[in-house]
Amino acid sequence: MAAGSELRAFWDWDELPGAPGKFTQSHKSFQATCRAFVDTEIMPHVDQWEEDRGFPSSLHATAYKAGMYGAFWPKKYGGTTPTEEEMDMYHYFIFYDELARPCASGLYASLVTHSIGLPPVMMLGSEAQKDMCAQAIITGQKNVALAVTEPGGGSDVANVRTTAELDSSGEFYIINGQKTFISGGMNADYFTTGARTGDNGNKGISMFLLEKGTPGLKTTRLKTQGWHLSTTTLVTFDDVRVPVSSRLGAEGDGFKAIMRNFNNERLALAITANRQARVCLDDAVRYARSRKTFGKPLISHQVIRHKVMECARTIMATHAFQLTLIAQQKTREEASDHLAGSIALCKVQSTKGFEFVARECSQIFGGKSYLRSGPGIMTERAYREVRVLAIGGGSEEIMLDLAARQAKL
Repeated sequence: MAAGSELRAFWDWDELPGAPGKFTQSHKSFQATCRAFVDTEIMPHVDQWEEDRGFPSSLHATAYKAGMYGAFWPKKYGGTTPTEEEMDMYHYFIFYDELARPCASGLYASLVTHSIGLPPVMMLGSEAQKDMCAQAIITGQKNVALAVTEPGGGSDVANVRTTAELDSSGEFYIINGQKTFISGGMNADYFTTGARTGDNGNKGISMFLLEKGTPGLKTTRLKTQGWHLSTTTLVTFDDVRVPVSSRLGAEGDGFKAIMRNFNNERLALAITANRQARVCLDDAVRYARSRKTFGKPLISHQVIRHKVMECARTIMATHAFQLTLIAQQKTREEASDHLAGSIALCKVQSTKGFEFVARECSQIFGGKSYLRSGPGIMTERAYREVRVLAIGGGSEEIMLDLAARQAKL
């Protein structure tokens, strides 16, 4: 939250439970780096980009030069401070918390697609596969998209229907199927995708690294309610012929890599949702102080003050939940198993809280929150982001069931 925030005393990022003493100079420096990038390269342009339904492709390289795009990746492949070896989950929290401030999470979805598209390569790929693409992706010269969700499967990843069958030579796979809701797919140079190479079940799913322009690989942009800065894409594989060397790891290794990836994505979505809620409330309070109704400032009305405090309560509780999870992890990989249920519940808490706050702030703004300009512009945009954050990465219903199963109810 920027200096001078309307409600800074309530939720300054290093004041909440679980945080005191945890943030080092490294965290503060990284926050300053991310904040400077957002303030300089995004805030002045994001409103127009929303209307244009996209941002310049050069933003990837600009973000790398700014020192935030290459964070969390190995120095060997161009990783910048904090590198994979230096980072902890507080750095991870800061990264997504700052990127959420423009209330345009479609930007996060398509700008940092490497955050979910590259981990399967780093986890399962051979040194040759990493050398082929990792540095170009990490430095913002090339883009990678994760293509897992299917039209008939949604959050049911184990029900992958896209097939990858070996041809008679045993040297090539023939891939057929479709993937949908693929963030950044229209601008991707590479796709990491899951396909069925064996019988039904988790152990029959494998991962592949495919290049843009491969014959039979087609992309179509999907029109969406919100998330306008993300080129949400339908990816079709029509007899796509790729060498066995395109497979990441062994046959059947794909499901574990996908699920580990999902945990990190869900935590990022949760952080994004709650920060957008904070921005909405800050703007609403600022507006309520300046707007006069019935002869006095809007904020003076008890009903408005109660709305503000209900929103603040929700945001603070969610923020504390997130920091509790952050404190239990040293690296992104540690979220793989024992925290999956807690992360799922945190995502539900964050998106339900965001929906509540966005609605209440919209009520405070009144008709001005229905305009794509003026003081309510951030809340208007955030309201269109609610559904994708509640559904993307695993719907609230799927998350609750996952948590129940991990609790062995």
